[in-house]
Amino acid sequence: MSPHSPSPSAATSSPSTPIVWADAQRATAFHAWLNGLAAPHQLQLDSLHLAAADAGFRRYFRLQTATGSCIAMDAPPDKENCQAFAQVATLMAQAGLRAPEVLAWDEPNGFMLLTDLGTQTMLDVLQPETPLANTGLYHQAVDTLITWQRASQPGVLPAYDAAVLQRELALFPDWYVAQHRGITLDDSQRATLASVFAQIVANNLEAPSVYVHRDFMPRNLMVGADKLGVLDFQDALYGPITYDIASLLRDAFHSWEEDFVLDITIRYWERARKAGLPVGDDFGAFYRSVEWMGLQRHLKVAGIFARLTLRDGKPKYLADTPRFIAYIRATAGRYRELKPLLHLVDKIEGTQATTGFAYGRM
Repeated sequence: MSPHSPSPSAATSSPSTPIVWADAQRATAFHAWLNGLAAPHQLQLDSLHLAAADAGFRRYFRLQTATGSCIAMDAPPDKENCQAFAQVATLMAQAGLRAPEVLAWDEPNGFMLLTDLGTQTMLDVLQPETPLANTGLYHQAVDTLITWQRASQPGVLPAYDAAVLQRELALFPDWYVAQHRGITLDDSQRATLASVFAQIVANNLEAPSVYVHRDFMPRNLMVGADKLGVLDFQDALYGPITYDIASLLRDAFHSWEEDFVLDITIRYWERARKAGLPVGDDFGAFYRSVEWMGLQRHLKVAGIFARLTLRDGKPKYLADTPRFIAYIRATAGRYRELKPLLHLVDKIEGTQATTGFAYGRM
């Protein structure tokens, strides 16, 4: 997963800004590959500039063509899985989604030429202070998600199973607690986490499985004339139907009041039921399942952000961690089974439990 990775939308440099390569041989290979594509794709090579770099090792470049623009992706094959990107891009196109099309691919070197979905993300146009003004965009996102889920087939994508869920949850004690906070948990605290994590995994695996984007949020959705485009999908798996709707409404950049979260989640649930997706007939039970799935994601992301800072030298991500700690505390405070987690997180953070469970904006 590459949480909250910049999309190839808003450019971070201009064509006049030098592009820095850590590996001179890789730079030579990239430019030779691109030169070979210039004629068939009508590329204007002098327009090449960095569009974005993400939380992993991918970089995206934008360049003009005779008819518009396209994106060149640099994804070192020893660090990034371009095969997964190509597979999911094909699945999304087959589902009728607006996703980047692979125009050319140097598989051994991890270079791709992609169609360009534009320069404006859903995040760019959200109005945080007037939640209802964003309803239309979120309805588009819900429709996009349902279209993706309806295309689901078992055995196509890897399973989002207990082993993956447990491995992700382990990021919280290993990286956030031990490495970032510098806290060594005692035997009782480790047992508390193990018990809570087992409950979280069991609850999440009760949800029926569909295609899961795993980072379905406004920063990875591109505004278009007719429908939203979808990016950053290469980590997609086949797993809990509750994951992507939790991701959409509880991301790192906007924390909505719970009435708005409920409104959009109800909209999703109603439309998903009409579409024949397995979301059940009891919205209360479904919403509980979404919250427990979201809790797994929040714990994982807190660990990932700490790892990005401490291992990968990307400290900007850790600045978003307080929002995820707030999500964790809100959900843990709502359910009796999760109260031990709330007490442990309060001890780690040096905070006190509060009453009320709304997702107040931060």
